[in-house]
Amino acid sequence: MSTTLEVPPSATEKKVDQTEAGNYFVSNYPPFSFWQPDQVSVVEAILQTPAPAEVPLGVYFHIPFCRKRCHFCYFKVYTDKNAQEVKAYIDAGMREMERFAKQPYLSGRKAHFVYFGGGTPSYLSVPQLKDLTNRMKDLVSWDGAAEVAFEAEPGTLSETKLTGIREVGVTRLSLGVENFDDHILETNGRAHRSGEIDKAYRFARTLGFEHINIDLISGMMNETEANWKDTVAKAVQLGPDAVTIYQMEVPYNTTMYQQMKAEGKVTAPVADWQTKRDWVSYAFDEFVKAGYTVTSAYTVVKDPQRIKFVYRDALWEGADLLSCGVASFGHLGGVHYQNQADVGPYMQALDAGQMPIYRAYQTDAEERFVREFILKLKLGHSSFDYYQNKFQQSPRQFFAPQLEYLAKEGFATLTNHDITLTRDGLLQVDRLLHDFFLPKHRQYARYT
Repeated sequence: MSTTLEVPPSATEKKVDQTEAGNYFVSNYPPFSFWQPDQVSVVEAILQTPAPAEVPLGVYFHIPFCRKRCHFCYFKVYTDKNAQEVKAYIDAGMREMERFAKQPYLSGRKAHFVYFGGGTPSYLSVPQLKDLTNRMKDLVSWDGAAEVAFEAEPGTLSETKLTGIREVGVTRLSLGVENFDDHILETNGRAHRSGEIDKAYRFARTLGFEHINIDLISGMMNETEANWKDTVAKAVQLGPDAVTIYQMEVPYNTTMYQQMKAEGKVTAPVADWQTKRDWVSYAFDEFVKAGYTVTSAYTVVKDPQRIKFVYRDALWEGADLLSCGVASFGHLGGVHYQNQADVGPYMQALDAGQMPIYRAYQTDAEERFVREFILKLKLGHSSFDYYQNKFQQSPRQFFAPQLEYLAKEGFATLTNHDITLTRDGLLQVDRLLHDFFLPKHRQYARYT
């Protein structure tokens, strides 16, 4: 891996102001548009190899049910399923996990972390949740797991539900708050209201969760500066262990984009990028005043020595992820994969005795190096020796033009040993990361 990448001038010089449709957020690498059905066989081949001794294993289960679909949501969700259909889906997911767990690559391995995402995992009833988790534990042990994370929508969280979530072993509860103003929540399609946030949070605090995180989104439709400052103040007052703050995007497969398209609009009805960055920076400052530490482009943490994001950090460092459920994304032995994106084909594949994988991508050593450097740069600091030791490749040489550009523009402080992003660089890191993609992956990077 001796290649030195050139910076594409068109990408670095163009600064996006208005929020237009598309994804800038970098959630994985290589981009999803390069994952292909003809590589599914590679996943099947990996599963026949011996289990690795040193690679951590995570388990993800996708629960695609919601009370409402948010106008900005781009995940696979269903809002019209009854209890019988939910049960059928859980049964299918457990058949999938059972098939995976029997393969040599996964047989006998314990989960280092577990994650329930959606959709809305807290949409499940307590009996459904206990049935699901008991069956999962029988297939892949959770004993000693460093983290069991669970996404929740505040309006679904009764005291009985929260107690059940804690009893199944959840250690990190992530509350999708987004905003504390009922008008903002309603106009953006959120199902919950402000009173439900406080009630759910207060009771959750009595149950001994190790880590309660709340999510906020800057730049939502109809949001104002005054509203944002009020939201930040209420979040600080709530005092969660961590806060994750996203900047509003409008991916193509959202109802907000469909409305834009129907009205012939290019610019989304949300705050522009500079406003969103300013609002996140304001939030960071307010949380720092309250004793929090900024630990990534999106997170502030009250006690960084105690509170970790195990799921995130392990995945960014190349951990295996056994991912089950419709449209879910997994990673095994350097091969990324995604399941069928609709529940019909997903369940039909399982009924036919097949793995429900739709597409995959086998990474090479260079891509794994680039992936880890890109993703971990979101933490705001990277030491080059780490990559030299792990990949026998120096980012300082491999990414020389990109790194020097960041330093020249004031986005980072650069030495021969490490790079530290400035606040300005951290707030727009996803836009900047596209320049670090290998040339063959840049064409569709913005819209995957």
